[in-house]
Amino acid sequence: MSHSHHMMTNSVDHTSTMPPSHHHPTTEASHHHGGGDGNMMMMHMTFYFGYKNVELLFYGLVINTAGEMAGAFVGVFLLAMFYEGLKIAREGLLRKSQVSIRYNSMPVPGPNGTILMETHKTVGQQMLSFPHLLQTVLHIIQVVISYFLMLIFMTYNGYLCIAVAAGAGTGYFLFSWKKAVVVDITEHCH
Repeated sequence: MSHSHHMMTNSVDHTSTMPPSHHHPTTEASHHHGGGDGNMMMMHMTFYFGYKNVELLFYGLVINTAGEMAGAFVGVFLLAMFYEGLKIAREGLLRKSQVSIRYNSMPVPGPNGTILMETHKTVGQQMLSFPHLLQTVLHIIQVVISYFLMLIFMTYNGYLCIAVAAGAGTGYFLFSWKKAVVVDITEHCH
């Protein structure tokens, strides 16, 4: 691996306001990341629409054609949809696995100095149980997917950013309508 881009030469630009000892190739306008074998990739810091040399999550996973970008768009879209579905599925599993139910009554001030009793239902689950272990594994998967989606968005590629947003929106639309709406029956102000 050549480190020649780090070596100083006698052709230092003396018109610069920085001392020669601070001159470094990465301070120039085109900051590159990658290996030293000539296959350097430019890291975009603004949104752009393109499909050439788009690095996606892993070393060697590079988009170079319109077809590859279309495939990546579909894959990212489905991953974002899955992420939204997983969030809703975890909520449903949590509701099904709640085992201990406790009712608590507490006095609250009412109108004209009266005292009203308000009842709250508290539910929970056991720590050493299969449902809690399953929730933990699903939580880890959800966190990893969320970071993948964040890193994909941080490529600043417009197509991939649209895939993340559209997939998340579609997933929410398809899965969130099943969410149970909690209505407090003890609420007196309607």
